[in-house]
Amino acid sequence: MNFIIWLVVGGVIGWLASMLMKTNDQQGMFLNVIVGIVGAMLGGWFISPLVGVGTINQNNFSLPALLVSFIGAAILLAIVNLFRRGTAR
Repeated sequence: MNFIIWLVVGGVIGWLASMLMKTNDQQGMFLNVIVGIVGAMLGGWFISPLVGVGTINQNNFSLPALLVSFIGAAILLAIVNLFRRGTAR
């Protein structure tokens, strides 16, 4: 059951990050899930040690963990946009 919740929350986080970075029209549901989960991994590696909060990948579904995962997903999309378009947004 935890795996299904992880996929759903990852999809919502990826969708919200894609709306923030204005890439929502280019992505489908599957890519939103991937962005949410990989973004949470990035957030876990780079942001979590700075703030001391886990991510959704560490089975922590608290509000600070969701925020760290969301920031990681937004950073991931900014990096992808930087390489695709030459601008972060």
